[in-house]
Amino acid sequence: MTKKPLKILSTACYILIKIIPPALYLYYDTPVEKINRTYIRYARYALQAYVLLVLLYAGYRFYLFVTQYEHPGSTEEISLSLDDRPASVEGFLPIGALMSLKLWITTGVFDRIHPAGLVIFIAALLMAVLLKKGFCGWICPVGALSDAIWKLRQRVFTKRFSMNRWVDYALRSIKYILMALFIYIIVIKMDPGAIAAFIEGDYYKIADVKMLYFFTRMSTTTLVSLLVLFVLSLVYRNFWCRYLCPYGGLLGLLSMLSPLKVTRNNEACIHCNRCSENCPSSIRVAELSRIRTPECTGCLTCVSHCPAKGALDVAMPGRRPLHPGIFVLLVSALFFGTLCIGWLTGNWKSAVTSSDYQRIIPATSFLEHP
Repeated sequence: MTKKPLKILSTACYILIKIIPPALYLYYDTPVEKINRTYIRYARYALQAYVLLVLLYAGYRFYLFVTQYEHPGSTEEISLSLDDRPASVEGFLPIGALMSLKLWITTGVFDRIHPAGLVIFIAALLMAVLLKKGFCGWICPVGALSDAIWKLRQRVFTKRFSMNRWVDYALRSIKYILMALFIYIIVIKMDPGAIAAFIEGDYYKIADVKMLYFFTRMSTTTLVSLLVLFVLSLVYRNFWCRYLCPYGGLLGLLSMLSPLKVTRNNEACIHCNRCSENCPSSIRVAELSRIRTPECTGCLTCVSHCPAKGALDVAMPGRRPLHPGIFVLLVSALFFGTLCIGWLTGNWKSAVTSSDYQRIIPATSFLEHP
């Protein structure tokens, strides 16, 4: 009599382990039309790599451009003209661009000192309003480096670390606090006249040079901070972007206005959870019907990993899906199109003269923030 319950139990275990899982697999797999959209990831990697390589080359050219002005009274000929200065390096001056944006909106005066920085900033804002955080997910070189660091970590270490949910919330608030601080100081408190005076001052004229020296003349504090960020990015995916970047915080809030959002069709979903597992922002995509969170970068990594046709798409209101290829084209067209408009309208090249550089660059280390 005692053997009968054991036999029943063993039979039940056999059914649970051997029969039910394949049956469930057939239930979910057979009726579902499979789709492979890995091309989305490759398109993203290609665009990120292109932007990163262009900026690295621009940084090198800018280094050569600045170096020729560092020694006053030198007999060396100025070999690189103002036309050789790569304006794209101004993209690393978002705080100055925010000031310039306020000045432009309130007075109609477009920044003539670092106009390319303002054009790039406007492009990022437009992308956020129309295409989620497309700038963060597809263009930003810092985001591309963060992705590369994470992929390196996956090759070296297999163990994954997860942040406590409440600690994660607390840390994510940092970028919004920093963003609010900058908006309060610049947008609310700073007078347009004060902004105009700052923009025309010597400090802002070589703000790009100051940024260059941040990397080429790195202090011990800077080096240690970057090393800490590197280690944290190995442990926690996209640490800088997720917790500390105020630029991303601003774009994230604006992206909530975007008509395009990642949308999940529960009827077509096979609940494989690949979307949630692969999301760079750790969003629980598989539990949501429409991704409205400001943490979504619009990178479409979740969409690219979804194997079920019609289950996950980037869609307009009313669940009208947009082909991912069109989304990629829109990201590229909006960003590079805005830059072209800036160039065609004469809002790209800086008005800083060669004599300004000859006068200010040698004294950069003594120049204090006004």
